Amino acid sequence: MNEYIDSTLLRSDATIDDITKLCEDAIKYHFATVCVNPYYVPLAKELLEDSTVEVCTVVGFPLGASTSNVKVYEAVDALEAGADEIDMVINIGALKDKEYEYVKKEIEQVRNVLDGKVLKVIIETCYLTKEEIIKATEICNETFVNFIKTSTGFGSRGASIEDIKIINEHKNEVLEVKASGGIKTAKEAEEYLKLGVTRIGTSNGVKMMEGCHCGDECHCGDNCECGDDCHCGEHCHCHEEE
Repeated sequence: MNEYIDSTLLRSDATIDDITKLCEDAIKYHFATVCVNPYYVPLAKELLEDSTVEVCTVVGFPLGASTSNVKVYEAVDALEAGADEIDMVINIGALKDKEYEYVKKEIEQVRNVLDGKVLKVIIETCYLTKEEIIKATEICNETFVNFIKTSTGFGSRGASIEDIKIINEHKNEVLEVKASGGIKTAKEAEEYLKLGVTRIGTSNGVKMMEGCHCGDECHCGDNCECGDDCHCGEHCHCHEEE
């Protein structure tokens, strides 16, 4: 599973120590990328220099409501700083207003400055109807981007199995799918991978690799007392407060 994970830290209060730990863990577990805010791209690039882990960053994040020119500038700046992959948020309002040519042109403008680097287009499915998810998928088909991505993780919810099924029904053969937002356990990640998802965006990658299935209720840390039913790995707090 590790090679499918974009290990993500996009909190506004992330520090140098946080990003350093993110990169160290990504190297340890051989994740596909770390996904960080643009400010930390140079640091992540330096820390990951001798590894196979690539650097992903975000454009138009998290609202998607900045202008096309700003998104293009952000993408160019990120590439110059060392980013290998770009996750770009579409103009969600424009899609809902049926300004499809605007949405399509904006994606193409960003794609055209990436010099072949990976582009993932975030459509923020939590705000879209089924018909709008279908249209966003069709636009991603038409613009020849690498990935369609479900969520920023900052919306009202993250990915859902239903979102992926809708996308799968309407995407072409070459468009890949990244599920992100709210994916906390290895079991959840595996459900998405079975549907053909090829990237998982999560801030819980380390827990997944260490065998934790606890999600938000995780207390992994001390010696396990759960017996054969425990999925916490070597350390567990599951019986600390019964």
